[in-house]
Amino acid sequence: MPRTTVFRQLLQQRHLTTYGAFATQFERVAVRLAELDGDLRLASLRVSARQFDRWMGGDLRTLPRPDACRVLEHLLGRPVSELFSGAGGDGDAAARTTPTPVPPPHVPLPRDTGDDPLQIVARAHELTTSNADDATLTFLANALENVSAQYEQHGPHALRPQTRNLRQLTHTLLDGRQPPRVRQELFRLAARTSGLLAYMAVNTGDFALAEAYCTESLDLSRAIDDLDTELWASGTLSFGLYYAARYDEADACAAAAVERAPHDAQSIRLLVNGRARALAKTGDRRAAEQAIGRALDLSDHHDAPVGLTSCISFSPYGRARTLANAVTAHTALGDTAQVLHDAERIDDLVEHSDSTWSRSLVRLDVSTALLQKRSPDLDHAMALGREALHLCGASPISSVFQRSRDLYDLAGAWRNHPAVREYGEELRAWSSQPTALAMSRPARAV
Repeated sequence: MPRTTVFRQLLQQRHLTTYGAFATQFERVAVRLAELDGDLRLASLRVSARQFDRWMGGDLRTLPRPDACRVLEHLLGRPVSELFSGAGGDGDAAARTTPTPVPPPHVPLPRDTGDDPLQIVARAHELTTSNADDATLTFLANALENVSAQYEQHGPHALRPQTRNLRQLTHTLLDGRQPPRVRQELFRLAARTSGLLAYMAVNTGDFALAEAYCTESLDLSRAIDDLDTELWASGTLSFGLYYAARYDEADACAAAAVERAPHDAQSIRLLVNGRARALAKTGDRRAAEQAIGRALDLSDHHDAPVGLTSCISFSPYGRARTLANAVTAHTALGDTAQVLHDAERIDDLVEHSDSTWSRSLVRLDVSTALLQKRSPDLDHAMALGREALHLCGASPISSVFQRSRDLYDLAGAWRNHPAVREYGEELRAWSSQPTALAMSRPARAV
């Protein structure tokens, strides 16, 4: 027979005698304790059905592991040594004050109809119980906002471990039970977490990993009809295909997403970062210019902010960010005058932004345009190239890595020029960083 312990009696009082009901409450308390203690590891703690049966039966040779003990004590308000002691000692006095009620002797027991009202109520309680409350959802949403806000300052290598922990936490919670409203929000947060990890993978040159995370983000967002996140994830998939030099696929991916919501603010990014840049690389000038024009029209329609929005933000592109991408497209098309004109228009906004990568990338585009002029300005171009490397410093990303190398290749006809030699030496030193070396290896296919 099962041994009657304080643990068993407390669970009977709280109607947590089924594995599903207990596991839901255990996981919910584990998440809350993780928030309180700042220990995300606790949030993934779970109890197996076999372990639960052993605890209910009182068949323990040793106490549970320390982390499980912390959660049990927080859940039941008793020391673990007392919880698994026999229910006849002084330690269970409170438990004995509320015995399980039995019908009075003179009241006949109800006829067995196969429908137990208590079980019906208990089941409804299980179905509406959640392992994630509003405080947990707020915690996750704020953590994602912090990653986005810090990204351009700290970069993918520093923020990826934290973001992976957030993904693990959201997935652990989704393995539990929540009412529809909470579950939908968890799906949205999980989709955005995998989206951020996809963007980081592109920036570190791991295009296969980026595609996997994008696929996850798209599947999760589509499951809840979250069009905003779906369009953003499609833009990130196109972004990865572009840097994998798969320009036709990058354009097709972005074009399909634009077709889904041609007037949505997210289509600004899809048009200028996805379509225009890829089309420019394929040499389709007319289509690239049309995509830029549509993106600028949408910016006006949605009254997009003037400034340089964060590259990883889920918010729509600001106008300066849109023009910076247009500069890249015009660079690929060889439109020197347009590159220099647009770069000058956004110069003040870019230079006063927190985005060192954007300042670096605009310099590399302008450097390329200066070499494409009828009379190339080698000294100025190479000076801007060196500035771009200094700005990126110890936080290289794949876009800067590729464009800095492309600039050096373009300057190949002037390799003996002092400015070009100096740039080449700095590029070799900058490329010798471990994070840059990782990008120089052949990338896994997308």
